[in-house]
Amino acid sequence: MATLRIAAKRFLEDLLLTLTQPAARALMTAALGLDRRPPRPAVKADVLAAIRRLGALQIDTIHVVARSPYLALFSRLGDYDPRWLDALLAEGALFEYWSHEASFLPIEDFPLYRHRMLAAHTLGWRYSQEWLEAHQAEIQHVRERIHSEGPLRAADFTRKGGPGNGWWDWKPEKIALETLFARGELMIARRHNFQRVYDLRERVLPGWDDSRAPSPKEAQRLLLCRAVRALGVATALWAAEYFRIRKEEALPLLPALAAEGRLLAVQVEGWDEPAYLHPERLSLAEAAAAGALRPELTTLLSPFDPLVANRQRASTVFGFDFALECYLPATKRRYGYFTLPVLRRGELIGRLDPKAHRKEGLFEVKMLYLEPGVPADEALVADLAQAIAECARWHGTPQVAVRASDPPDLAARVEQAISG
Repeated sequence: MATLRIAAKRFLEDLLLTLTQPAARALMTAALGLDRRPPRPAVKADVLAAIRRLGALQIDTIHVVARSPYLALFSRLGDYDPRWLDALLAEGALFEYWSHEASFLPIEDFPLYRHRMLAAHTLGWRYSQEWLEAHQAEIQHVRERIHSEGPLRAADFTRKGGPGNGWWDWKPEKIALETLFARGELMIARRHNFQRVYDLRERVLPGWDDSRAPSPKEAQRLLLCRAVRALGVATALWAAEYFRIRKEEALPLLPALAAEGRLLAVQVEGWDEPAYLHPERLSLAEAAAAGALRPELTTLLSPFDPLVANRQRASTVFGFDFALECYLPATKRRYGYFTLPVLRRGELIGRLDPKAHRKEGLFEVKMLYLEPGVPADEALVADLAQAIAECARWHGTPQVAVRASDPPDLAARVEQAISG
C-alpha cells in the first residue's frame, strides 16, 4: 500500500496524464486481460485469477455456444476445462450474487455485498417486502426443507397450485429460494447441470459475522476503485455501472477518491467527461501513453463480456455499436440471435452469428460481419481463421462452416484458411 500511495502522490504532483484514444483502447484491453494469452496452458488457478481481475463474471444461461461465463474465460485463457469454474464455486473460492447482474464473485469480496443482502428490498421488484410478507408459508417451507435435507435445487420442489404467477412462470418455492438468496439467508453451494443448488449461508460460509462487513458507503468506495482497476480507465458513470451502484450515490465519490489518491484523474482525448485510473494501473497507463502497449490477441467475445457489455462505453472507446439482439423478434434483428464481437489486437473489428452443433462436431458461423472500413487483407483473414478455429476446438466442434459474410468473399477465404 505504501508503494501505491507514493505512486499516487507522484502522479498528482505531475501534470495530468493525457491518453490518446488508441492508448485508452490498449489500456482497457490489457486491464481486462484481453491483450494476450498466458504464455503456458491454462490451469485451474488461472480461472480464479481471471475472475479476481474482472471483479465479477456475469452469468447468463443462453447456450447457443458456451454459456457466457465460460466463454468470457475462454477469451482470456484459451483452451481450459470449464469444470474448473464449477469446482471453484463448489470449493468456496467463489460465490454467486447480484453484482452488475447475477455473477460469480471472489469469496473474499463477500463483505462488499453484504449490505446489499441486508437491504435486498432495494434490489427491485423481484424481492419485495410485500411478497415476503404475503408468502411466509412458502418461505418457511423452503427454510425447513433445506435445513433438514441439505442443499436443494428449485427442481426438488414440486409445483403446487397450478400455473405460475408471472415471475417467468416460477413456482412460489422458486421465488422463495431466490428471495432468501437475495437476502443472504441462502447461498449457492454449487451448480448441477447449471442449476443453482441452494444451502444455508452458515453451511456455505461458516463463521461469517456481520461485524466484518464494511459500511455501505465504504463498500461502494471499494467497489468503485475495483471497477476502475478492472476497466483500466473509466468515466465516473462507467465505474458506477460496472458493479451497479446508483449513479446519484457514486458520482460524488469518484472526485473524493481521486483527492485521497485512491484513484487518479486523467484525460482522454475526445472524451467529454473526466476519466479515472487506479494507481495499480499507472505503469500500464504510462506504457499505453508511450505507445509501448500493443495488444496481440484476436479472439471472440461473449456479448456480456465487460469489454462490450456497456453499449455506450464500447462506442466511446472502440467506436463499436453493439447490442444483444436475442430479445428482439427475428424480423427486427440486424446481425443475429447471439452475435459474438470479434476483438483483434485491441480493436473491435466485426462480429459473427454462431451456433455450436455439439452432436455433429460442427461450429457453424451463419454470418460473419466486418465493421465498415476494416480491410479484409491476408493478415486479418489469418487472425480470424485462427480465432474461430480455436474457439471451435474448445467447444468440441472442430469442423467449421462459414456460411456467409460481409464482405461476401470473406467467408470462403476464412474457411479455406481454417481448413488449409
